Amino acid sequence: MGRPRSESDRRAGSSGRRRFLRDAASAAGLILAAPAVRIGTGAPRFASDPFALGVASGYPLPDGVVLWTRLAPDPFAGGGLREPVAVDWEVAHDERFARVARKGRALAGPEWAHSLHVEVQGLEPDRWYFYRFRAGDALSPVGRTRTAPARGQAAGLRFGVASCSHYEQGYFSAYRHMAQDALDLVIHVGDYVYESSWGSKRPRLHDAHAAEPVTLDDYRARYALYRSDPDLRAAHAACPWLVTWDDHEVDNDYADDRSQDLDNPRWFLARRANAYRAYYEHMPLRSSAIPLGPDMRLHAQLAFGDDVALFVLDDRQYRSPQPCPRAGRGGSVMVDLEACAELADPARSLLGRVQVEWLSAGLSQSKARWNVIAQQTRVATLDVKPGPGRRYWTDGWDGYPAARRRLLEGLAAAKTRNPIVVGGDVHSFWVSDLAPDPEDPRSPAVAAEFVGTSITSETSYKPEQVEAVVRDNPHVKLGDAGHNGYLRLELGTERARADLRVVSDRTERDATRETLASFVVEDGRPGAQRA
Repeated sequence: MGRPRSESDRRAGSSGRRRFLRDAASAAGLILAAPAVRIGTGAPRFASDPFALGVASGYPLPDGVVLWTRLAPDPFAGGGLREPVAVDWEVAHDERFARVARKGRALAGPEWAHSLHVEVQGLEPDRWYFYRFRAGDALSPVGRTRTAPARGQAAGLRFGVASCSHYEQGYFSAYRHMAQDALDLVIHVGDYVYESSWGSKRPRLHDAHAAEPVTLDDYRARYALYRSDPDLRAAHAACPWLVTWDDHEVDNDYADDRSQDLDNPRWFLARRANAYRAYYEHMPLRSSAIPLGPDMRLHAQLAFGDDVALFVLDDRQYRSPQPCPRAGRGGSVMVDLEACAELADPARSLLGRVQVEWLSAGLSQSKARWNVIAQQTRVATLDVKPGPGRRYWTDGWDGYPAARRRLLEGLAAAKTRNPIVVGGDVHSFWVSDLAPDPEDPRSPAVAAEFVGTSITSETSYKPEQVEAVVRDNPHVKLGDAGHNGYLRLELGTERARADLRVVSDRTERDATRETLASFVVEDGRPGAQRA
């Protein structure tokens, strides 16, 4: 196994990546080039609804928000449009649009699959608004969004955390319940779509789109399929979203330019560029996230008044490869600690030097009451070998213990107030206290962690396995692999509350919802307690 590439290696290779991608575009047709077009003057008429993929908003600021839609009257055949289309947008104080706050016109062009990312400014802080789009004779559904409180305002936050929504493995009833849960914000922490088909119970299929996506059109069709789900569209229309990806938006278990199948890195970077471009085209992201080939700035920091700071991380794009993989394969594996010396290598990183420095600066400078770190997977150590010896899964933070220790020691050194970590990925609920050295009972907790289960994706854990693991890991307060659902967190002045929301059956369209368990974090007291 070659040495992990450093951040400087990656930066030095970026120009080479771009040269390669230009060559790949002409040689293999993997990246869509923008055609030369003229803008028509007449209002278009559509044979079918161009807003079939819905509307969305995201990344709220005190004076604005991002509005998203994509014109796609034929979403599974490239969208069905070739020419640029002028689209009018409106933001109003009321659902009837009697009091319009802001309006304008934007151009949806073929180079970005006729998607729009309108960065609205001039709104009032801490307000709910309604928005819609109009293209020719077509009017979009109405979405609801809100701005963030301004600096100097004390305001709480009620948000949901979602992850792992495999279309084939269930219906998105969890999203429907999120839309009904009076949330101010949704944070999606990865695996919004899946590139692969698998699962023991599959009430619906990717059908014609079952093959793993590789080209840009492939990935666009996969997002169109997922956004055809009415419950997902409802959740997007209910409130603004923040998003980050995990692996399945590109390829299972990938790490930087290394795929699970050890594809040629040049070829894989071209595939990654297609995946990143399609991701941007279908998410309510700011222009700062526009991808350049296989590179895309996704990590972000947002403030909600004086009380809440949110840090959204990317642990895929910059990570070192997973340690001690199987022969001829990349990706994760379960390893015994004593059998994998590479685990202890302090040079290995999950976030990359630049992102680590950005996060450290943000956390050390934050004056917020609550500091939420939203990332992909479980941070807490989880020894999955009950009894003597220690065994870890290498795709999460357990595969990068030195990087985790630096993160947690940094929280302690900076005296970051009330850090709360949220994640997903593992298709199960986990509530844990995070300490720099969980093996040392004298190492105090510096943060609470809440890992949400999957929207639909199956788990490989068995209940008896989870029970044994919880008994052997005293810093873990709860583990549950028997449910699908999401997290709901409410940040107040004295405490934060986390509710583990579960659906009755992911294979039923009309699944009901209940709360499995609730925990609180007291202001000034690190760690989670049963509510």
